[in-house]
Amino acid sequence: METTAPTGQTGWYVDDRCTDCDVARQLAPDLIAQGEGRSEVVRQPRDEGETRQMVAAALACHTRSIRPAGGRLDPAAFDPFPLALEPDVLLCGHNSTHTAGANAYLLRRPSHTWMMIDTPRFSERLAERYEALGHFTDVLLTHRDHAAHGRRWADRLGARLWIHEGDLDAAPDADQVLRGTDPRDIAEGVRVFPLPGHTRGSVLYVADERYCFSGDSFYWARTLQDIEVAQSVTWYSIEELAASLARTVDALRFEWLLPGHGGRTQLPAAEMARRMKQLADRVADLPPRPVDFTALRW
Repeated sequence: METTAPTGQTGWYVDDRCTDCDVARQLAPDLIAQGEGRSEVVRQPRDEGETRQMVAAALACHTRSIRPAGGRLDPAAFDPFPLALEPDVLLCGHNSTHTAGANAYLLRRPSHTWMMIDTPRFSERLAERYEALGHFTDVLLTHRDHAAHGRRWADRLGARLWIHEGDLDAAPDADQVLRGTDPRDIAEGVRVFPLPGHTRGSVLYVADERYCFSGDSFYWARTLQDIEVAQSVTWYSIEELAASLARTVDALRFEWLLPGHGGRTQLPAAEMARRMKQLADRVADLPPRPVDFTALRW
């Protein structure tokens, strides 16, 4: 559904479809901030670099709520996605309403093949762009909330689709089903850690002891400058998440935290390990609480 620009609007704005998912604020943090239950443009771009940030935010927004004056993004506008976070990790952008606006990533392997972790919205244009990168072997789903486009992306890219048995009903035609709670290697340098809690079948993937794709299990909260769990949006069990972290935290080693929702960050591995142990201790004391999206601390 298209919306019209507010009367007298002369620059970029956020329309009323915004769901306060934080994606735009991740990409244009100096230009877009959290307001009352939604994002707000707090400053107009001052140069080409900032304009590109705003365009990236607009193209990532799952409701297409980031709008230029006039309300319609120029179809010829530069599309930065997939956006390199590091040479071997790309942010997909083009987030989907069917995954609650979750971020998805592309991971390059030493064999020059690629994996997709969770999924952006599906389009043939994006598929052609990804195919130009090289051969894809796998589409790795972190949990049920991000499974909506999994089968379509896997089929289009000629890749295997993975999900944990705890969330198998969200992708019953997955090619590879992860089972139990023991970590396992699923490819050279890629290890999966089942982490039931956010959902029954939540997992995280760690590549090369450097990149942690955490799904919705935990994220970097910019307001706290620390790793956080979404206590108020834990669909399965906060007690199970606490047990999962206690069981897993000593085996985790990574530098990049790359979640589905919430902030991304890079820290030295030792510092990340210290913060993860502190997180596990904090979560052990968290009580269950009703689902409340407004209580999320971004």
